[in-house]
Amino acid sequence: MAQVYERVALIGLGLIAGSMAHAMRRDGLAGEITGYARSEETRKVAAEIGLVDRVCDSAAEAVKGADLVVLCVPVGAMGGVAAEIAPHLDKGATVSDVGSVKRAVIEAVGPHIPDGVHFIPAHPLAGTEKSGPRSGFAELFDNRWCLIVPVDGSDRAAIDRLESLWQGMGARTDEMEADHHDLVLAVTSHAPHLIAYTMVGVADDLGRVTDTEVVNYSAAGFRDFTRIAASDPTMWRDVFLNNKDATLEILGRFTEELFALQRAIRTGDGDHLFDYFTRTRAIRRGIIEAGQDTDAPDFGRVKS
Repeated sequence: MAQVYERVALIGLGLIAGSMAHAMRRDGLAGEITGYARSEETRKVAAEIGLVDRVCDSAAEAVKGADLVVLCVPVGAMGGVAAEIAPHLDKGATVSDVGSVKRAVIEAVGPHIPDGVHFIPAHPLAGTEKSGPRSGFAELFDNRWCLIVPVDGSDRAAIDRLESLWQGMGARTDEMEADHHDLVLAVTSHAPHLIAYTMVGVADDLGRVTDTEVVNYSAAGFRDFTRIAASDPTMWRDVFLNNKDATLEILGRFTEELFALQRAIRTGDGDHLFDYFTRTRAIRRGIIEAGQDTDAPDFGRVKS
């Protein structure tokens, strides 16, 4: 695929930024990739492994001359970063992000975007529990969705150009309004993460179950919870604090469903349980048919 941007600046050099850098190089989508991370250690590692073409000592230096700037930092840090880079952005450049929450990002970043600069939030629905500059890989976005969330007045040509980049990195793209995005993600990602953290916390707190038993006898369900609960704590703290309303709404619905299942178990209502599990099983089939997972045994895990 042809080059989409002459210079891309990645602010934050973790899993998503690193995977973007690898994917852009794989497909020749950017002429030059610059990068900056707040941690000196992260910058040092990124430079050692050649993660980007040029690791910069400041965010301001990284964005200079860039026609695309992608904020790959936790949601709670985006407003501060936007304020820092604003005076150094080129006219005609696009600023985007990869945050899991969109309304809060728009409110934090939008006021700092200068006239003549395009602001187009985005969210790649891809990730692993790994973090840091060594965690990225070019295939992370292949056949995954990237949701583009234009703001009022977003330039159509700039939106199309950003979508071309994500498609070039292997992603499927769709456009979505910010509040709807946050509600959808509360269902598909945020509430499930909170439930996983809770279940792992329950196992940790339950004195009658020893650490050795939890580790040695982890069945697939609990093991998947621990994988999810191993995700970056800073990122997820910020997600919940910045998508409060939608997450609380979904958790309220979850609590109602849980009470209904408790009642069915208590009263021996096997028909209710069977019907419920049949309905939810269909969701899994839909995910597999959409190409977003595999029906291979053990969820397709590679055996070590």
